Amino acid sequence: MIFEENKQAKNANRITIPRMPTPNSAVSNTYRSIWNISYPIIIGLVAQNLMVVIDTAFLGRLGEVSLGAAAIGGLFYLTLVMFGAGFAIGMQIIIGRRNGEGRQRTIGRIFDHGLYFMVGMALLLILFLSLAGPSLLGRFISSPAILEQSLVFISYRRFGYFFGFLIMVFNSFYVGIVRTRMVSVATIIMATSNIVLDYGLIFGKLGLPEMGISGAALATNLAEFITFLFYLLWSFKNKCISSFRLLRFHKPRKRLYDDLLKLSLPVMLQHFISFSAWFIFFMILEKIGETALAASNITRSIYMLLMIPVWGLSSATTTLVSNIIGQGKSDEVMPMIKKIMTISFIANLLLIQVLIFFPRTVISFFTQSPELVEATLPLLRVITLSLTVFSVSMIIFSALSGTGKTGTALRIEVISIILYLLFAFILAVGFDAPASGVWFVEVLYFTVIGVFAYIFLKRGTWKELVV
Repeated sequence: MIFEENKQAKNANRITIPRMPTPNSAVSNTYRSIWNISYPIIIGLVAQNLMVVIDTAFLGRLGEVSLGAAAIGGLFYLTLVMFGAGFAIGMQIIIGRRNGEGRQRTIGRIFDHGLYFMVGMALLLILFLSLAGPSLLGRFISSPAILEQSLVFISYRRFGYFFGFLIMVFNSFYVGIVRTRMVSVATIIMATSNIVLDYGLIFGKLGLPEMGISGAALATNLAEFITFLFYLLWSFKNKCISSFRLLRFHKPRKRLYDDLLKLSLPVMLQHFISFSAWFIFFMILEKIGETALAASNITRSIYMLLMIPVWGLSSATTTLVSNIIGQGKSDEVMPMIKKIMTISFIANLLLIQVLIFFPRTVISFFTQSPELVEATLPLLRVITLSLTVFSVSMIIFSALSGTGKTGTALRIEVISIILYLLFAFILAVGFDAPASGVWFVEVLYFTVIGVFAYIFLKRGTWKELVV
């Protein structure tokens, strides 16, 4: 998002979208090219995670139960979202490869097939959550108060699958064709509208009804609808619809779905398993107590916020690797990965200084409870180490997916998650460890996926793979 400082005062807040590059935008193995593609994604993630942080801060004013319930309800919802996110990454890899090959006309067909699939999956997940959600949550949550609030949250949030998945389709398209600035603008719009609606619907401000935790869920749904409309209108205005032959509603082709699902299914399972483990991890923490769960939710919000630069770079890594392979430059993949890792490590090193020197200031943004502040402090010390390992491992892991070896990435994820949950359970139940001890499994998880992904990348078997 760019604010034009030289305009007259009445135009000072007008958002201008950067002019689109030519359809066959190419990538190069330079720090400048990597950064130009990555920073808009990072900006978008800043906006998206700011939305999560504000959500947590607002709900923290309602009490520990609402804070814990939103964490569990949100993670339960996101676990199923990962099916859509995994398919979207498969789309992004193929679109990136076709863009690198200069075959832009085929991208519209990929887009439309993705659209059909995502709409169908959204409807199935809404139905599933409506029928099975209450019983599944009831099996996991021991606190009656948290269970009740979690069910309220899910009853509203489930309808977000529809427009949330449509947004993912557009995100995959724009990242795949290396027009990442569109993603940042769309996400800023979503975050801004969500924060405003959160304030109004949670607390009953701005002439809106006071809805508490259900208002937080409804606000996000409405923000996603607004963002979808923006994507649709802007794509028509800038002729992306016609240039790439989007929304031609091409006749479904089994062969194209075979190609999409060959890449996407492992990523879908990988993301589902990963977030299922995250959900189970919070269920383990819930057994420790409501204070531990609330402190962990605050930690999760801070954790996700500080992960932003690396998540942005890892998303860019997937499309950069796919594009550069499509250009026939496979030998440049490893040098590119090293450059991205350097940027990632330095960015993370700068950010974690906030946790090292100002931990109480950071925590106080989410809660004024002295007990909760003290409970959160040791957790922040653990994630400081975890973030350092994450800054390197996630780039390597995303590069592996970008080569098309998504099945290998899935196998690495499964091994890592098994170890992750096993050690978390042993620490929490077997040794009655505090929450900070249980959180240490994050370091183990990122170490394992980084080491295994690096081994497979060095083998070079991905160079013979046709996507």
